[in-house]
Amino acid sequence: MENQDYQITEEELQRYRERGYSEDLLPKSLSKRMMGKMNYFTLWMGSVHNIPNYTAVGGFLFLGLSPINIMLALVISALAVALFMTFNGRAGSKYGIPFAIHLRSTYGDIGAKLPGFLRGCVAAIAWFGLQNYTGSLALLILIGKIWHGFLTLGGDTMILGISIPGLIAFTIFWAINMLIGFGGGKILNKFTAILSPLIYIVFGGMAIWAIRAAGGLGPILSYDVTGAAHNISPVFVYFMIINSVLAVWAAPGASVSDFTQNAKSTRDQTIGQTASFLVGYGIFAFSSVVILIGGSIRYGIQEWNILNIVDRWDNSFAIIIAMLVFLLTTVSTNATGNIIPAAYQLCALFPKKIDYKKGVLLASVISFLIMPWKLMENSASIFIFLNTIGAVLGPVAGTMIANYYFVQKQKIDLNQLYMDQKADNSHNIYKGLNKPAYVATIVALIICLSGNFIPALKVISDISWISGFVSAFVLYLALRKLFDKK
Repeated sequence: MENQDYQITEEELQRYRERGYSEDLLPKSLSKRMMGKMNYFTLWMGSVHNIPNYTAVGGFLFLGLSPINIMLALVISALAVALFMTFNGRAGSKYGIPFAIHLRSTYGDIGAKLPGFLRGCVAAIAWFGLQNYTGSLALLILIGKIWHGFLTLGGDTMILGISIPGLIAFTIFWAINMLIGFGGGKILNKFTAILSPLIYIVFGGMAIWAIRAAGGLGPILSYDVTGAAHNISPVFVYFMIINSVLAVWAAPGASVSDFTQNAKSTRDQTIGQTASFLVGYGIFAFSSVVILIGGSIRYGIQEWNILNIVDRWDNSFAIIIAMLVFLLTTVSTNATGNIIPAAYQLCALFPKKIDYKKGVLLASVISFLIMPWKLMENSASIFIFLNTIGAVLGPVAGTMIANYYFVQKQKIDLNQLYMDQKADNSHNIYKGLNKPAYVATIVALIICLSGNFIPALKVISDISWISGFVSAFVLYLALRKLFDKK
């Protein structure tokens, strides 16, 4: 019966409230969970179609695989992401606990601070900056179509490696996202239902345009990318693509319990999320490759940035609609997936000095100072970014899953987990620091970053999320066994 979803009683919830836990951290009772299969099916489908994802596919085209193999690799990647999200989300759907508590069950109440910082601050702030920059590129094109003189402001003057119009567009879009972050992102829920179908209408129309522009599907599928790296093993290229897609979802995947705690059942979140990723990425795999290659054929160039293809269209109205969809998608995913988790994590780390709004402001300023436009200077830079995110969060994911399934055996003692801070917790298994988990995470992080400094180990860093996940998974179980014997 251990795999049944746990039904917490009102008496237990009241006891945890009396121990000082806020409503946001309490387990969700089954009666208050409102997300079913269809909710999870639509949860991620819109988020697949963002600018960094299309940019990543542009980079995949230069890895030497044929267009049809890239599509297949993306679908396999979607299956890998679905398995990651559903398996790591099981603790949330079974016990109704959020990410912060899920982390505590793995690392201990003190040990949870580092992985929480890696997900909520490092990954979230970096993604927030990148999404702001990619969104600002769409805004730059949009403003340029309405005010042609805007693009020539400042001439060739560059500030910190970005043009004056680019810096203005980035600052405007950055400020919009920050302001939405102050509001908690709640206003975004009002247009999500309209945005999702609009995304598929726009991108479906773009795919049809690309097929016609290329003279049919045949020229697209037989397209040979000039300058592609044909010296890399096709099998390893598959792993690189799978790793990159996993890295895209590394942050929401690590904290997926924040979503699965609202599941009506574990079965619902498993079926819903799996269908969401397979269908969403199936459509994305076809549309992204078709649009990028079709646009390259149409304009006689090799273009890895989808925004540059849209910018070449003759129809200004179509350009404006496409750019608006990109902007809305970016705002929708950026606020709820990046700036809000970053702000809450900063609050958790410095509760006496930083409140939520100060957290939003601090995270936003940091995201500006890291100059995210440097991350998309060429088709290879997106890989560097994704591998860094993978290196940071792959070990956390490997440790969490190893602990829940092979150490805890899918059993969590909520009464100990929601410990009484005033009581003697010396024998509480969740008190302090889970040393094997901590060591496994740190060592795995070092391993998957090693290729950046040791050329012979570059292959490890090229698939950093996978290598970090596997390293942490194996190391933690080995260390746990040694620790338990002592």
